[in-house]
Amino acid sequence: MSVLGDAQEIIKAAIRQVLPGESVKRELQGYKPPAGRLYVVSVGKAAYTMAVAAKEVLGDQIHSGIVITKYGHIKGEMEGFSCFEGGHPTPDENSFLAAEKALELTKNLTREDEVLFLLSGGASALFEKPMIPGEELLDITKQLLACGADITEINIVRKHLSCVKGGRFARWCMPAHVHSVILSDVVGGRLDSIGSGPACVDLSTSGQAMEIVKKYGIRLSAEAENALRQETPKRLENTSYCMIGDVELLCEAAAGKCRELGYETQILTDSLSCEAKEAGSFLSAIARTHDKTGKSLAFIAGGETVVHLSGTGKGGRNQELALSAAEGLVGLHEVCIFSVGSDGTDGPTDAAGGIVDAHTACRLKAAGIDIYQTLRDNNAYYALQAADGLVVTGPTGTNVNDVAVLLIKRRERA
Repeated sequence: MSVLGDAQEIIKAAIRQVLPGESVKRELQGYKPPAGRLYVVSVGKAAYTMAVAAKEVLGDQIHSGIVITKYGHIKGEMEGFSCFEGGHPTPDENSFLAAEKALELTKNLTREDEVLFLLSGGASALFEKPMIPGEELLDITKQLLACGADITEINIVRKHLSCVKGGRFARWCMPAHVHSVILSDVVGGRLDSIGSGPACVDLSTSGQAMEIVKKYGIRLSAEAENALRQETPKRLENTSYCMIGDVELLCEAAAGKCRELGYETQILTDSLSCEAKEAGSFLSAIARTHDKTGKSLAFIAGGETVVHLSGTGKGGRNQELALSAAEGLVGLHEVCIFSVGSDGTDGPTDAAGGIVDAHTACRLKAAGIDIYQTLRDNNAYYALQAADGLVVTGPTGTNVNDVAVLLIKRRERA
């Protein structure tokens, strides 16, 4: 098999290992139902798949449930469940409506009841009931983005403007117990960052939120300022959780398949968080350093890179990472670099990511495509499409960040 064939096998194996269905089933085997009623609230990009798995295991033990996910992710009706789709990456009116329905489902619970909270990436946008008008919440978010606030700062402010984030959903469900089953899309797996922590103690403070607003000169109504001054829960006695998947598991799954295919394998990091173009250049530099060792080698980096937009083209962070590595692979034999999003979508495209080898740059040059100008235009999708370098998996039903892999293949001599 060629190195590109190996890459496809590694992509399939890595994603298969972090699909939430089987993980949810394993977690719920032997689940002891509450003395009262059991409610299921499933939120995020993987919400539908997770809810289906929970229903298969728990069946009639579930009193009722709700699924809140991204547009296009509901695959059919579920008996006993209400299913809603909403906006992502920005909440919309359907996100607000869905959260309201979840709150209605879980109001007036008793100590004997339990909420099984199935949480996956994307929940920050999909599960939201703002304490202020939705239009102002979106305006504040846009102001923070325009001022260069990072995602941690933005989420601290948004948590303090939300009725469900920062532990407030768990507090709403009291005195019922809330057990969270979590598929993490957050590098480092910090609980209060996953979906902005609806069912866990919030480590950020109202004071921090006010400092961020002051730092960037954010315009607030009196209503929003009052909301920011209300502290999120710092103690919750009705919660428990388990983590069923994260980027660490994604990297380990990729590494396991690499070793099975004969590669000496090293996980460089599962906390990648730099510029996508920098990560691609770095991996191609590693390729050039190790090309002549005579060994089949694999280097793995998991996490989530960033893209600073300078153009209006089409692409995503994984596609930019791959394309930025193409020039550095010229002249190397049986070497490739790929980067994929575990959810099967990379930016506003139908591709999960991209893959490049020694021939990619030559194909692009022959097609009259300049790699550096393409990256400046953030137009990696069309360049990779022209070079047969798109990785298309379709929506996978999971979401645990991204994985990038450098493969150097060497065949044993007879």
